[in-house]
Amino acid sequence: MDIPLVAKKLEQAKEYLAELRELCVKETSEILANSYYFHTSERLLQLIVDTCVDINIHLIREKTGKVPDDLQSTFVALGEAEILDEAFALKIAPVVGLRNRIVHRYDTLDRKTFIETLKKEVADFERYLHDIRAIIA
Repeated sequence: MDIPLVAKKLEQAKEYLAELRELCVKETSEILANSYYFHTSERLLQLIVDTCVDINIHLIREKTGKVPDDLQSTFVALGEAEILDEAFALKIAPVVGLRNRIVHRYDTLDRKTFIETLKKEVADFERYLHDIRAIIA
């Protein structure tokens, strides 16, 4: 396992998460009324998820040699490989779908629901970073 690479990715995700936490303390109505806040929150979610997926792919490749075909399954595979708690892996995996809706504009995104969901996801990202950091320590 390339521990320096994983550590670097963890640090990047930690920095993005710190910025996201700053936004998430604001009232939902304040974020929705300010396009800068809203679009920054979208981008930070994308950056965090993309960085986590990069970590997932690296860890799965090292552990099993086979990487799933879709990004959401990288979280599930971490659970199956006992790198993450399986129930937690299944809980966090759908965040990839939220990321995809933002990036690809697949359908209309209810902004209020997005911000409320994002505020809840912060704790999952913190747990993910903690759990992965424990693996490389």
